[in-house]
Amino acid sequence: MSPDRLRGDTMTSLSTFCKRFPLDLNSSSNPSDDVFASTRFVLVEPSHPGNVGAAARALKTMGFSRLIVVAPKIAFVTREPEAVAMASGADDVLASAQVVETLADALNGVHWSIALTARSREYGPPQMAPRAAAEKACEFTGQGQGGSPGAIALVFGNERVGLSNEDVERCSALAHIPANPAYSSLNLAQAVALLGRADATPVTTAPASPPSASSDEIEGMYTHLEQALVALDFLDPANPKKLMSRLRRLFSRSGLEHEEVNILRGIAKHILLKIKR
Repeated sequence: MSPDRLRGDTMTSLSTFCKRFPLDLNSSSNPSDDVFASTRFVLVEPSHPGNVGAAARALKTMGFSRLIVVAPKIAFVTREPEAVAMASGADDVLASAQVVETLADALNGVHWSIALTARSREYGPPQMAPRAAAEKACEFTGQGQGGSPGAIALVFGNERVGLSNEDVERCSALAHIPANPAYSSLNLAQAVALLGRADATPVTTAPASPPSASSDEIEGMYTHLEQALVALDFLDPANPKKLMSRLRRLFSRSGLEHEEVNILRGIAKHILLKIKR
């Protein structure tokens, strides 16, 4: 396979990253099991089976196992011989990978997600360094409902075009691996391994905080809020401009909690009730 087929939105320099963020692969410290169990690695619309298999191998090498593939170009990509060959011993991770239709499906129940992109975006969630984003994500592993670990997700785009603006806006943060401007080339599996290692590196445990809202709860809030703004004639559906994108950016910076989402939905509900009277 040619190098060009492996390059995507996560293109960066491996050597530059390692110099700036040295990682001790022989560290005797072990991160919480919650991090490994609750972290999802999401590949959006991957084109090449070999990349999916190599990503599965990278996950297993770093101690993770949850791989989700969104709308792959080849329907049964995890069964492709090239994927199996590139998995190289991580057949179990590849075989258990979930294939879903949309990113919304992949992020269902997720409390914190990181979009990996090499392109700057005018709108979208706050941008963070990879290590800072991974440390922030680890704070959410204990925030699931009913005492279960809160799920976190690392989202990677298509090899050629990367993540769409809509996909980026669904995530909690945006991360970019520092690159050598003269040669920014890192394939999908290498990016998965680097971010997986950053996520697995032990961090200081943060004080307990109120449960954060999950991705599906936040998306429901946006839908409800948009309906209320349309009803108020504040938002013109025919000419929405960037209002909802700006609101998404605003709320992404705040890190919404479960109860805060309920309050905002309550406000939207009462706006709609008032207007209907």
